[in-house]
Amino acid sequence: MTSKGAGTSLSQKSFRLTSDSEKPKVTGIVNEKLLNDYLQRIFSSPDQVPTTTTGRKSLTFQNLQEHLDQLLKEEDEPEESEEQTVEGRLGPSTVVLDHTSGFEGLLLVDDDLLGVIGHSNFGSIRATTCVYKGKWIYEVLISSQGLMQIGWCTLNCRFNQEEGVGDTPDSYAYDGNRVRKWNVTTTNYGKSWAAGDIVSCLIDLDEGTIAFCLNGVCLGTAFENITRGSGMAYFPAISLSFKESVAFNFGSRPLRYPMEDYRPLQDAPTTGLVKAHKLLGYLKNVLQLGLDPVEGKLVERESSTWQLRGEPTVLITMAHIFNYFAPLMCKVYLVEDVLMKFLLGILERDGPVESYPLIQQLLDLMWLLMEDYEVQECLKQLMMSLLRAYRFSPIIPDLSLQMHYLRLTIAILKHEKSRKFLLNNVLFDVLRSVVFFYIKSPLRVEEAGLQELIPTTWWPNRFSKEGKETKEVKEESAEERLRRRAYERGCQRLKKRIEVVEDLQVQILKLLLNNQDHNGGEASRYIFLNKFRKFLQENASSRGNLTVLCPPEYMVCFLHRLITALRHYWDEYKASNPRASFSEEAYVPPQLFYNGKVDYFDLQRLGGLLSHLKKTLKVEGSHGNEGLLLGRPPEEPDQPLTENSLLEILDGVIMMYNLSVHQQLGKMVGVSDDVNEYAMALKDTEEKLSRCPKWRKDIQEELMKSQKVFSEKLNHLSRRLAWINVTIYSKEKMQDIYWLLRVCTRTIEHGDRIGSLFAFMPEFYLSVAMNSYSALKNYFSPVNSMEELPGYEETLTRLAAILAKHFADTRIVGTDIRDSLMQALASYVCYPHSLRAVERIPEEQRITMMKNLLAPYEQRPWAQTNWILVRLWRGCGFGYRYTRLPHLLKTKPEDANLPSLQKPCPSTLLQGHMADLLRSDRDMAPSFLNSVLNQLNWAFSEFIGMIQEIQQAAERLERNFVDSRQLKVCATCFDLSVSLLRVLEMTVTLAPEIFLDWNRPSSELLLRRLAQLLNQVLNRVTAERNLFDRVVNLRLPGLESVDHYPILVAVTGILVRLLVDSDVEGAKRATEVLLADPCFQLRSIQYLLGQPEPTSGATPASPERKHFSLQSYTDYINREELTKVDQMLGHLSEESKQAAASTLPTSEEDLCPICYAHPISAVFRPCGHKSCKACINQHLMNNKDCFFCKATITGVDDYEKPTSSS
Repeated sequence: MTSKGAGTSLSQKSFRLTSDSEKPKVTGIVNEKLLNDYLQRIFSSPDQVPTTTTGRKSLTFQNLQEHLDQLLKEEDEPEESEEQTVEGRLGPSTVVLDHTSGFEGLLLVDDDLLGVIGHSNFGSIRATTCVYKGKWIYEVLISSQGLMQIGWCTLNCRFNQEEGVGDTPDSYAYDGNRVRKWNVTTTNYGKSWAAGDIVSCLIDLDEGTIAFCLNGVCLGTAFENITRGSGMAYFPAISLSFKESVAFNFGSRPLRYPMEDYRPLQDAPTTGLVKAHKLLGYLKNVLQLGLDPVEGKLVERESSTWQLRGEPTVLITMAHIFNYFAPLMCKVYLVEDVLMKFLLGILERDGPVESYPLIQQLLDLMWLLMEDYEVQECLKQLMMSLLRAYRFSPIIPDLSLQMHYLRLTIAILKHEKSRKFLLNNVLFDVLRSVVFFYIKSPLRVEEAGLQELIPTTWWPNRFSKEGKETKEVKEESAEERLRRRAYERGCQRLKKRIEVVEDLQVQILKLLLNNQDHNGGEASRYIFLNKFRKFLQENASSRGNLTVLCPPEYMVCFLHRLITALRHYWDEYKASNPRASFSEEAYVPPQLFYNGKVDYFDLQRLGGLLSHLKKTLKVEGSHGNEGLLLGRPPEEPDQPLTENSLLEILDGVIMMYNLSVHQQLGKMVGVSDDVNEYAMALKDTEEKLSRCPKWRKDIQEELMKSQKVFSEKLNHLSRRLAWINVTIYSKEKMQDIYWLLRVCTRTIEHGDRIGSLFAFMPEFYLSVAMNSYSALKNYFSPVNSMEELPGYEETLTRLAAILAKHFADTRIVGTDIRDSLMQALASYVCYPHSLRAVERIPEEQRITMMKNLLAPYEQRPWAQTNWILVRLWRGCGFGYRYTRLPHLLKTKPEDANLPSLQKPCPSTLLQGHMADLLRSDRDMAPSFLNSVLNQLNWAFSEFIGMIQEIQQAAERLERNFVDSRQLKVCATCFDLSVSLLRVLEMTVTLAPEIFLDWNRPSSELLLRRLAQLLNQVLNRVTAERNLFDRVVNLRLPGLESVDHYPILVAVTGILVRLLVDSDVEGAKRATEVLLADPCFQLRSIQYLLGQPEPTSGATPASPERKHFSLQSYTDYINREELTKVDQMLGHLSEESKQAAASTLPTSEEDLCPICYAHPISAVFRPCGHKSCKACINQHLMNNKDCFFCKATITGVDDYEKPTSSS
């Protein structure tokens, strides 16, 4: 096909334009003289005098084509020379990456052979063309800022997975990741690069030098005296590590930063450029010149107000121009250098895009006068050029470059036909159009102009990430206050400029979400929705192709802009449909999850895989496998919330948050952490400087150097942090995340009402509810406070109700999501605000939650459950009011925002529910406590076994290392033992009758088991110079939490509750059981108060040895508690003396053959074998077979030894 020209081509296509009905039509051809004058003016160069240039004949439409051929013919002559070999260059004239033979390692190369992604450890690739003489340049567009070496190499260079460009002789490279240059050896060079930068690689083979530029700024000569001569020619080359990506520009597009005297490796299409500029000049003339057929004269006019009114003279003139112009506009170089610059020039002045209708008119002309495939290729290349220009524009203070490209994008997308074509074929298929919604963060603040925008820097003087509830506010000096306010004013100036860009990005999305297109066909919104779901599918797949995965930093910006546009259309729909809901009350109705209209790919549902749910869950009345879950459950309202398309987009937004946004929000907090680290280091340095003696000039000099380094780093980081706070953690962004949290909570609440169909909800809804709350609490403070959000308390309570109900919901089968729910609940009860929210949920739900927490620990993950119970108790137990363990106070503080390091905030309300449940349900208490005792026995035994191995390794003479994982497991077993003891203390305190009321069937057994375990723990921990002591004194990294205090105070708390705080009868029973246990040793109780074990004369006690004593921890244990320990010791000392005096020796035949610790007291039915009651009762909890004969035991009777006949 050929482009449409004059004459017959005009009759082949309808000339009705989008705005024809609104424009006055002018008909008829003007007279010959006026037409000649008009055409002479149009087809003259700006510097030509408008005279007849084609001889005596007047210009008419009959001879216009011949005239145009003559004007453009002179530009065709150099065409032949373009293919000739250029001196100094060897290879194809079209330069691309050599994907056939010039590479090493696994690489993903784009279709245009100019973009590359590393897919192996350190892959290398070179171009197809080399140079041996002259000055040459090419550009590399950095898409990721990781490990890459970019430069030049010769054909003889051999690379591998370890050595790349710059690691061999005759190869030279610049590495902006490590800020070095490479040629076998390496030295510092240049500046660090970031994603969105452009590196220019220059080689001067006349002088023998290589240099590099970053964003047009020369970094200086990198290499001199490079090897030249016969057989030496240099190829552009790169080595890059896994997942790193770049795009090359050898000259197929205009260089962003051309350098004087340096030539791109690929020549520009000179002939095409001259032609295109000439034709564009003619087009501009048409726009600036009007016809007045009534007066018979030409009229000058403003081109920006030009409109196509259907005038035949203008149309035919345009058709002749486009006949030549259209084929040129299919070439990327010409689109970028000619068309894009022309369109950008139209929008140069400020003002809304709507005030520049010329671009709409030109797009109308293009669709009218060019073949469809030509317009489509032109628009595709234009959008690619715009995206590239936006992405790789340097950050400057007013962001004017970014605004310029976004405004042109908006102007193009305002044209309906162009918008639909781009949506259908380009924006999500060819381009990574999400880039349009990203605002890159400047790595080098001085180049971004932030020093002028934020001249005064400031950073918070807090040195631990304390939670909002525990932070102590320090008095601010007048100087600090002035600095902070100046810094905040600078941040506000920055915010206003960034908001302009964000508003333009939202305008783009509003155009893409437009549901009111005028020209029929599928609306833009539905095209966008289909592409958006495909985009999500590509990013949700764990097997996603690297080339289509969207970087998380892009996702964050895209999410916020999409939420703004979505809420705009949601509320707009509400305005015209009163029965619909406002976006503030938005949720996703559960029908969306099971009616089959929305594809969730292979994402996990709460009830498992969709194929499984389809087989197991069907609505009554459906016929076999024909239909799934037909009809709307009665709980859901009939009136629509909003348009279905908006619901699907909202569903996609929530999925997008789950994919990578939350992870990125957490990652960017690192800059704030860096600020705190450097502020702490600076303060420490200043304090040392103030204490340094004046005569130690050398130390003062070093400290002042450190002070200067830290101050400069803080100035840089505080400005960068301002940018991040505005673009990621601003109040508006926080409100977006809060809105998502509320949408998810409402969605889960509505889904919960539909019974078993709740299983169809995708897991990510629960994940986003938990993660968004975590982000609001941990990532957005202290810049913004969650407490200031509207409806904060209510939202907290609703989320608490969801966690309390669903952590044990049988409809949820995924182990990962169940664990996440349990961890979220465990974190929730650590902070006063969220714990109070749990206490505000309905009483019935609270009781159900506690019942689920008290389920037996076997057959389920129990550690988090136990942790939750411990947190509800912490602050009430014996010596259990600490935030950090006493022996760790002098160590470097950890992140104080961790749940485990929060101040105690016990819940007496939930403790009361626990006590009521244990008292009222006679089956629950034994099964729960039996499982706790089993786990305590396991955890403490594992701990002892591991510290034995650690001690043996430490005693070996040869140098050895204990596996850090083993140390971590050992510490975990110790922490579990302590927490299980605390749960037992909690139970003994809240419901002592479970152990001491022997009218309950399992009380005696539970008490005996408890006494046995407590004695084992005490004996292991309190023995002088024992294994526990030796390992604690090693102070191994990873075993910091292992110490005497936490485990001994937990055991002491249980003993005090049983022996001192109980009534007389209970204390008597507890004492008898404790003393009857063969492992009981009074010295273990004496050890608690620092009374050493009596030593034999052969091994006298060391006078230097410091003994453990609870009396040393007066900051943690109050006087009343110490008094009770004294009472307990006195009571046990007296009772043990009496028991020793009254105990008669027992013959071996009368002892239990299982434990050899207690007399025989029970006989089994029907077999008649015997043991003590403790052994048989414990055995019957898990097994009904006799110890000895394996017969099934039907009953147990008391056994009394018959009296001797003698």
